[in-house]
Amino acid sequence: MKFEKVLAERKDKVIYKDGDKCIKVFDESYKKSDILNEALNQARVEETGLNIPKIHEVTKIDGKWAIVTDFIEGKTLAQLMEENPDKEDEYLNQFVDIQLEVLGKKAPLLTKLWDKMSRKIDETTLDATTRFELQARVSGMKRHHKVCHGDFNPSNIIITPDGVPYVLDWSHATQGNASADAARTYLIFTLAGNEELAKKYLKLFSKKADIPIQLVQEWMPVVAASQSVKGNPEERELLLSWADVASYE
Repeated sequence: MKFEKVLAERKDKVIYKDGDKCIKVFDESYKKSDILNEALNQARVEETGLNIPKIHEVTKIDGKWAIVTDFIEGKTLAQLMEENPDKEDEYLNQFVDIQLEVLGKKAPLLTKLWDKMSRKIDETTLDATTRFELQARVSGMKRHHKVCHGDFNPSNIIITPDGVPYVLDWSHATQGNASADAARTYLIFTLAGNEELAKKYLKLFSKKADIPIQLVQEWMPVVAASQSVKGNPEERELLLSWADVASYE
């Protein structure tokens, strides 16, 4: 494979730039069903009208599955926040506004968030009592049908040179509760060691979305349990400690 530039490398995928296209090439160990599901998620979210890279094809390159999308020129919101720490509040406001725009959309054919959470809880190493409590919590939540990104963080937002935001990486997209998506974002900030930013984000999200912080907190054990299934070993212990709670106020 000869492409113009390597944009990112992960343990199971490499993302390349080739002209005006972005090509995500998956390792042979990556499940075909997950790759096709990621492409399908992105195609369904495209139909909402959100600013996201459009899919051009799902193909094989040198025997490896690949997804070809638009290449979006710009910097990630994470880069901008790092380069301009004095503008953190401004960027955080923009970040939450973009998340609320996503949550304001509907895509009825996306996987339902509560189904995914329930399945992930069963896949954890938590004891039966804790799994039961978590499943009961999921069952007791109201059923919403908002587009949830599932991995909404500043590194998944590209800001073009003329200031237009694009949201990347729809592999975890579901339809469900805004508070669950916010809980996931809070955990992402915390796992990255940005606890103060996590707290600031949670307060701002609650205010802008008019959602009580307590509702987001109710989802945190569930989201932590779900993430622990695929979390790296360094994260897993912390995630399980958040999920393994004795009481659910």
